[in-house]
Amino acid sequence: MSAAAEAEVSGRAERLARWTSGYRPLSGVPDAFMDASGKPRAAWTRVLDHLGDLTEVDIAARFVSAVRHIRDTGISYRIYGDKRDHAWPLGSLPFMVEAADWQDLSAGIVERAELMEAILADIYGPNRLVAGGLLPAAVVAGSPEFMRPLAGITPPGGRFLKLYAADVTRGPDGCWQVLADRTQSPSGPGYALENRMVLTRAFPDLYTDLHVERLAPFFQALRQGLALGSQRSDPRICLLTSGPFSSTYVEQAVLARYLGLLLVEGDDLVMQDGALHVRTVSGLKRADALWRRIDSDYVDPLELNPSSRLGVPGLIEALRNGSLVVGNMPGSGILESGALAAYLPGIARQMMNTDLRLSGPRTWWCGDPDSLAHVRQNLDALTLRPVATPPKGMARDAIMAPLAFGADRERVVSALRDRPFDYVAQERAPLATTPGWDRTGGSLHLVPRPFALRVFAAMTPEGWRVMPGGFCRISERADLDPIEMRAGIKAADVWILSDGPVESVPTIQPATQKVRRIAGHLPSRAADNLFWFGRYVERAEAVIRLVVAHLGSVGAAVSADIVGDARSPTSLRIRALLDDWGAISAPDLPTATLAREALSQRDNFGSALCHSLSARANAAILRERLSGEAWRVLADLKDLLDIGDARAYSEAELVGLAERGLGLIAALAGLAQENMNRTAGWHFVDLGRRIERVINTCAFATQFAGDTATAEDLGVMLSLCDSHIAFGARYMQGAALDPVRDMVLLDPFNPRSVAFQIVAIERHLSDLPTLRVDGLPEPHQRLAARIGAEFATGEAAEFDGATLARLENEFERLADAIATRYFPNGPHALRPEKLVGLG
Repeated sequence: MSAAAEAEVSGRAERLARWTSGYRPLSGVPDAFMDASGKPRAAWTRVLDHLGDLTEVDIAARFVSAVRHIRDTGISYRIYGDKRDHAWPLGSLPFMVEAADWQDLSAGIVERAELMEAILADIYGPNRLVAGGLLPAAVVAGSPEFMRPLAGITPPGGRFLKLYAADVTRGPDGCWQVLADRTQSPSGPGYALENRMVLTRAFPDLYTDLHVERLAPFFQALRQGLALGSQRSDPRICLLTSGPFSSTYVEQAVLARYLGLLLVEGDDLVMQDGALHVRTVSGLKRADALWRRIDSDYVDPLELNPSSRLGVPGLIEALRNGSLVVGNMPGSGILESGALAAYLPGIARQMMNTDLRLSGPRTWWCGDPDSLAHVRQNLDALTLRPVATPPKGMARDAIMAPLAFGADRERVVSALRDRPFDYVAQERAPLATTPGWDRTGGSLHLVPRPFALRVFAAMTPEGWRVMPGGFCRISERADLDPIEMRAGIKAADVWILSDGPVESVPTIQPATQKVRRIAGHLPSRAADNLFWFGRYVERAEAVIRLVVAHLGSVGAAVSADIVGDARSPTSLRIRALLDDWGAISAPDLPTATLAREALSQRDNFGSALCHSLSARANAAILRERLSGEAWRVLADLKDLLDIGDARAYSEAELVGLAERGLGLIAALAGLAQENMNRTAGWHFVDLGRRIERVINTCAFATQFAGDTATAEDLGVMLSLCDSHIAFGARYMQGAALDPVRDMVLLDPFNPRSVAFQIVAIERHLSDLPTLRVDGLPEPHQRLAARIGAEFATGEAAEFDGATLARLENEFERLADAIATRYFPNGPHALRPEKLVGLG
């Protein structure tokens, strides 16, 4: 062996020893790394052997790459009650499970899912459990998750649950134990998918060499399962979200994109003729299945919570007549009641004639007198948590340990005296731990950290199927339970290690798969956001171009004067326009201050940064429709413009920053042109850009191409329309008013001219769905044609200031007419539903 090889082997052994030598499981706490005998589990031995081939610098570099990917693609989450997005906190170590161990856990998950399905069918059906004394009636009827209007409804396909999840950890004996059942609308599968994508990018060799089970077959089966029970052979499946302010909206968008579902909000849906329909730019289209990601009582304000603005009036009617499949069925959240856990062992023995393979901590419901007496006698040895709705100021899954409350212990005792039925008590047991990286002392080593693992099972045409992976939450502190994602909690990808090579997911579909060339249907809300995404990007570009013009980096081809002189008439007009647009706080600011404000001032609603943030906000609502590259460019643009206290930037540096911003905006436009399919979504993005461009160009021409325009004004006008080179190639004698007006307003060959935009706008409007059966143009099409005719037949001299101001208003009217026709909030938003047939 060569000296280099010996040194590599020695370094590897030294790293492994340093990482693991100090690892000690906490006293009395089960551990995922070491078994009860203190030996490392096989799965962790395998992964550490492979990681040992990498230096700590290599590991850090790969994880930095993963963090950058998370930032570039906008993977984020929200803490309940917090309006800010937080970058997804993915840990650098996966959670490891051997295949044999996972098979045992999966069998228990399937058994538990079947039991939950049977309990739901009984609660909303014959109620034999209550009649037989196995379940107190108060546990059912007293639960806020019991949806009385659902009683007696049999779901299409006979299944209440489409997706079941359980939070598990290792119990005191080292075996898997269930902490909680998740049946309402289990979150996490999308984050599990993102975790996998990010970590396998960072450690592709490790992922392959360890034979990690693939997730793709599970998601393919999940999509098939969502459609079970649909009346049509080719059902339209929607994912119902509460919107971008949902704490898991990013995950929902990921799932919609990956599974090919329509991501919809309540306003996108409407009941008609006893069936659910989606409002699209083509009219109403039938929805066959709905993956519900909002709480049960919000799905129908007519029959459930009347204050809900998230659901669809009359949706329960579709469940009664069997025209809609919903997963999970409204009312399924009753199975998450802590009170049910107290009676689950007895119910399992009655229904399945056996004990559950996966048990949970022993539980007592304090609404039962005998159980309450036991809890009072052993209060300091138990933990309490709310059955359903927690006390004010307490998280939904909060654990109350009386000893931990100290002086507030009496408050806990009072709660048990006043409303004991609101609480359950459980045997106190710390969460199991799993290895996590720590740098205390300057060197990298492994330490035990508490974890909770969420495992998912989907109902498929072949029965229940467990995801070969999951969603693991790991606490960075021993005293912080990873009950939910919040500060101090990291996520981990879950790797199930096979004993042999894992079969690749087939990419070639069966020969029976039909060829399709269908554009799909665009929900009206999505069209609205795509349209405004284009407009905000174009507004940001217009502001940046004005800043560049003001700083004097343009116009040299026409005039040798520097436009940056704040006293020149041209500069004053630039300042007036920026002030009118809300990009600056005052028109008499020093030149550099004005440029900084217009580019990066968050308090100025018309600054380039605010427009880029607005575009990003619209893009956030459209995550399932935008590519990762677009997200990266948006992130780069935001970071470029968000320079905070920019007083240290010189004018030259601000020019460079602005020009880089224009380059990023050009990259966004290029991505839209080259990467977006020519479906309705692309039409609306480009429509928004072009309408905003003609409005801005008319405003520019009013200021800089009026009857009294100077050479300096005309130079700025050409620069704002990026037409200097084309103008110089065509006219050799310098700028003159009519030639400049013709170039920026009427030239159909100039891609920045108004005439060019109008041709594109008319083409977009003709390609979008029409609602008229008589072939006549709709109002917005007639308005566009009338404006287009004026530009097609007009002469440059005719476009004076008054005409340009009138045309600017005409284009604003056109934008409003498009909104009225296609978007959900216009005064005639219901009109298309009355004129188009059902799809």
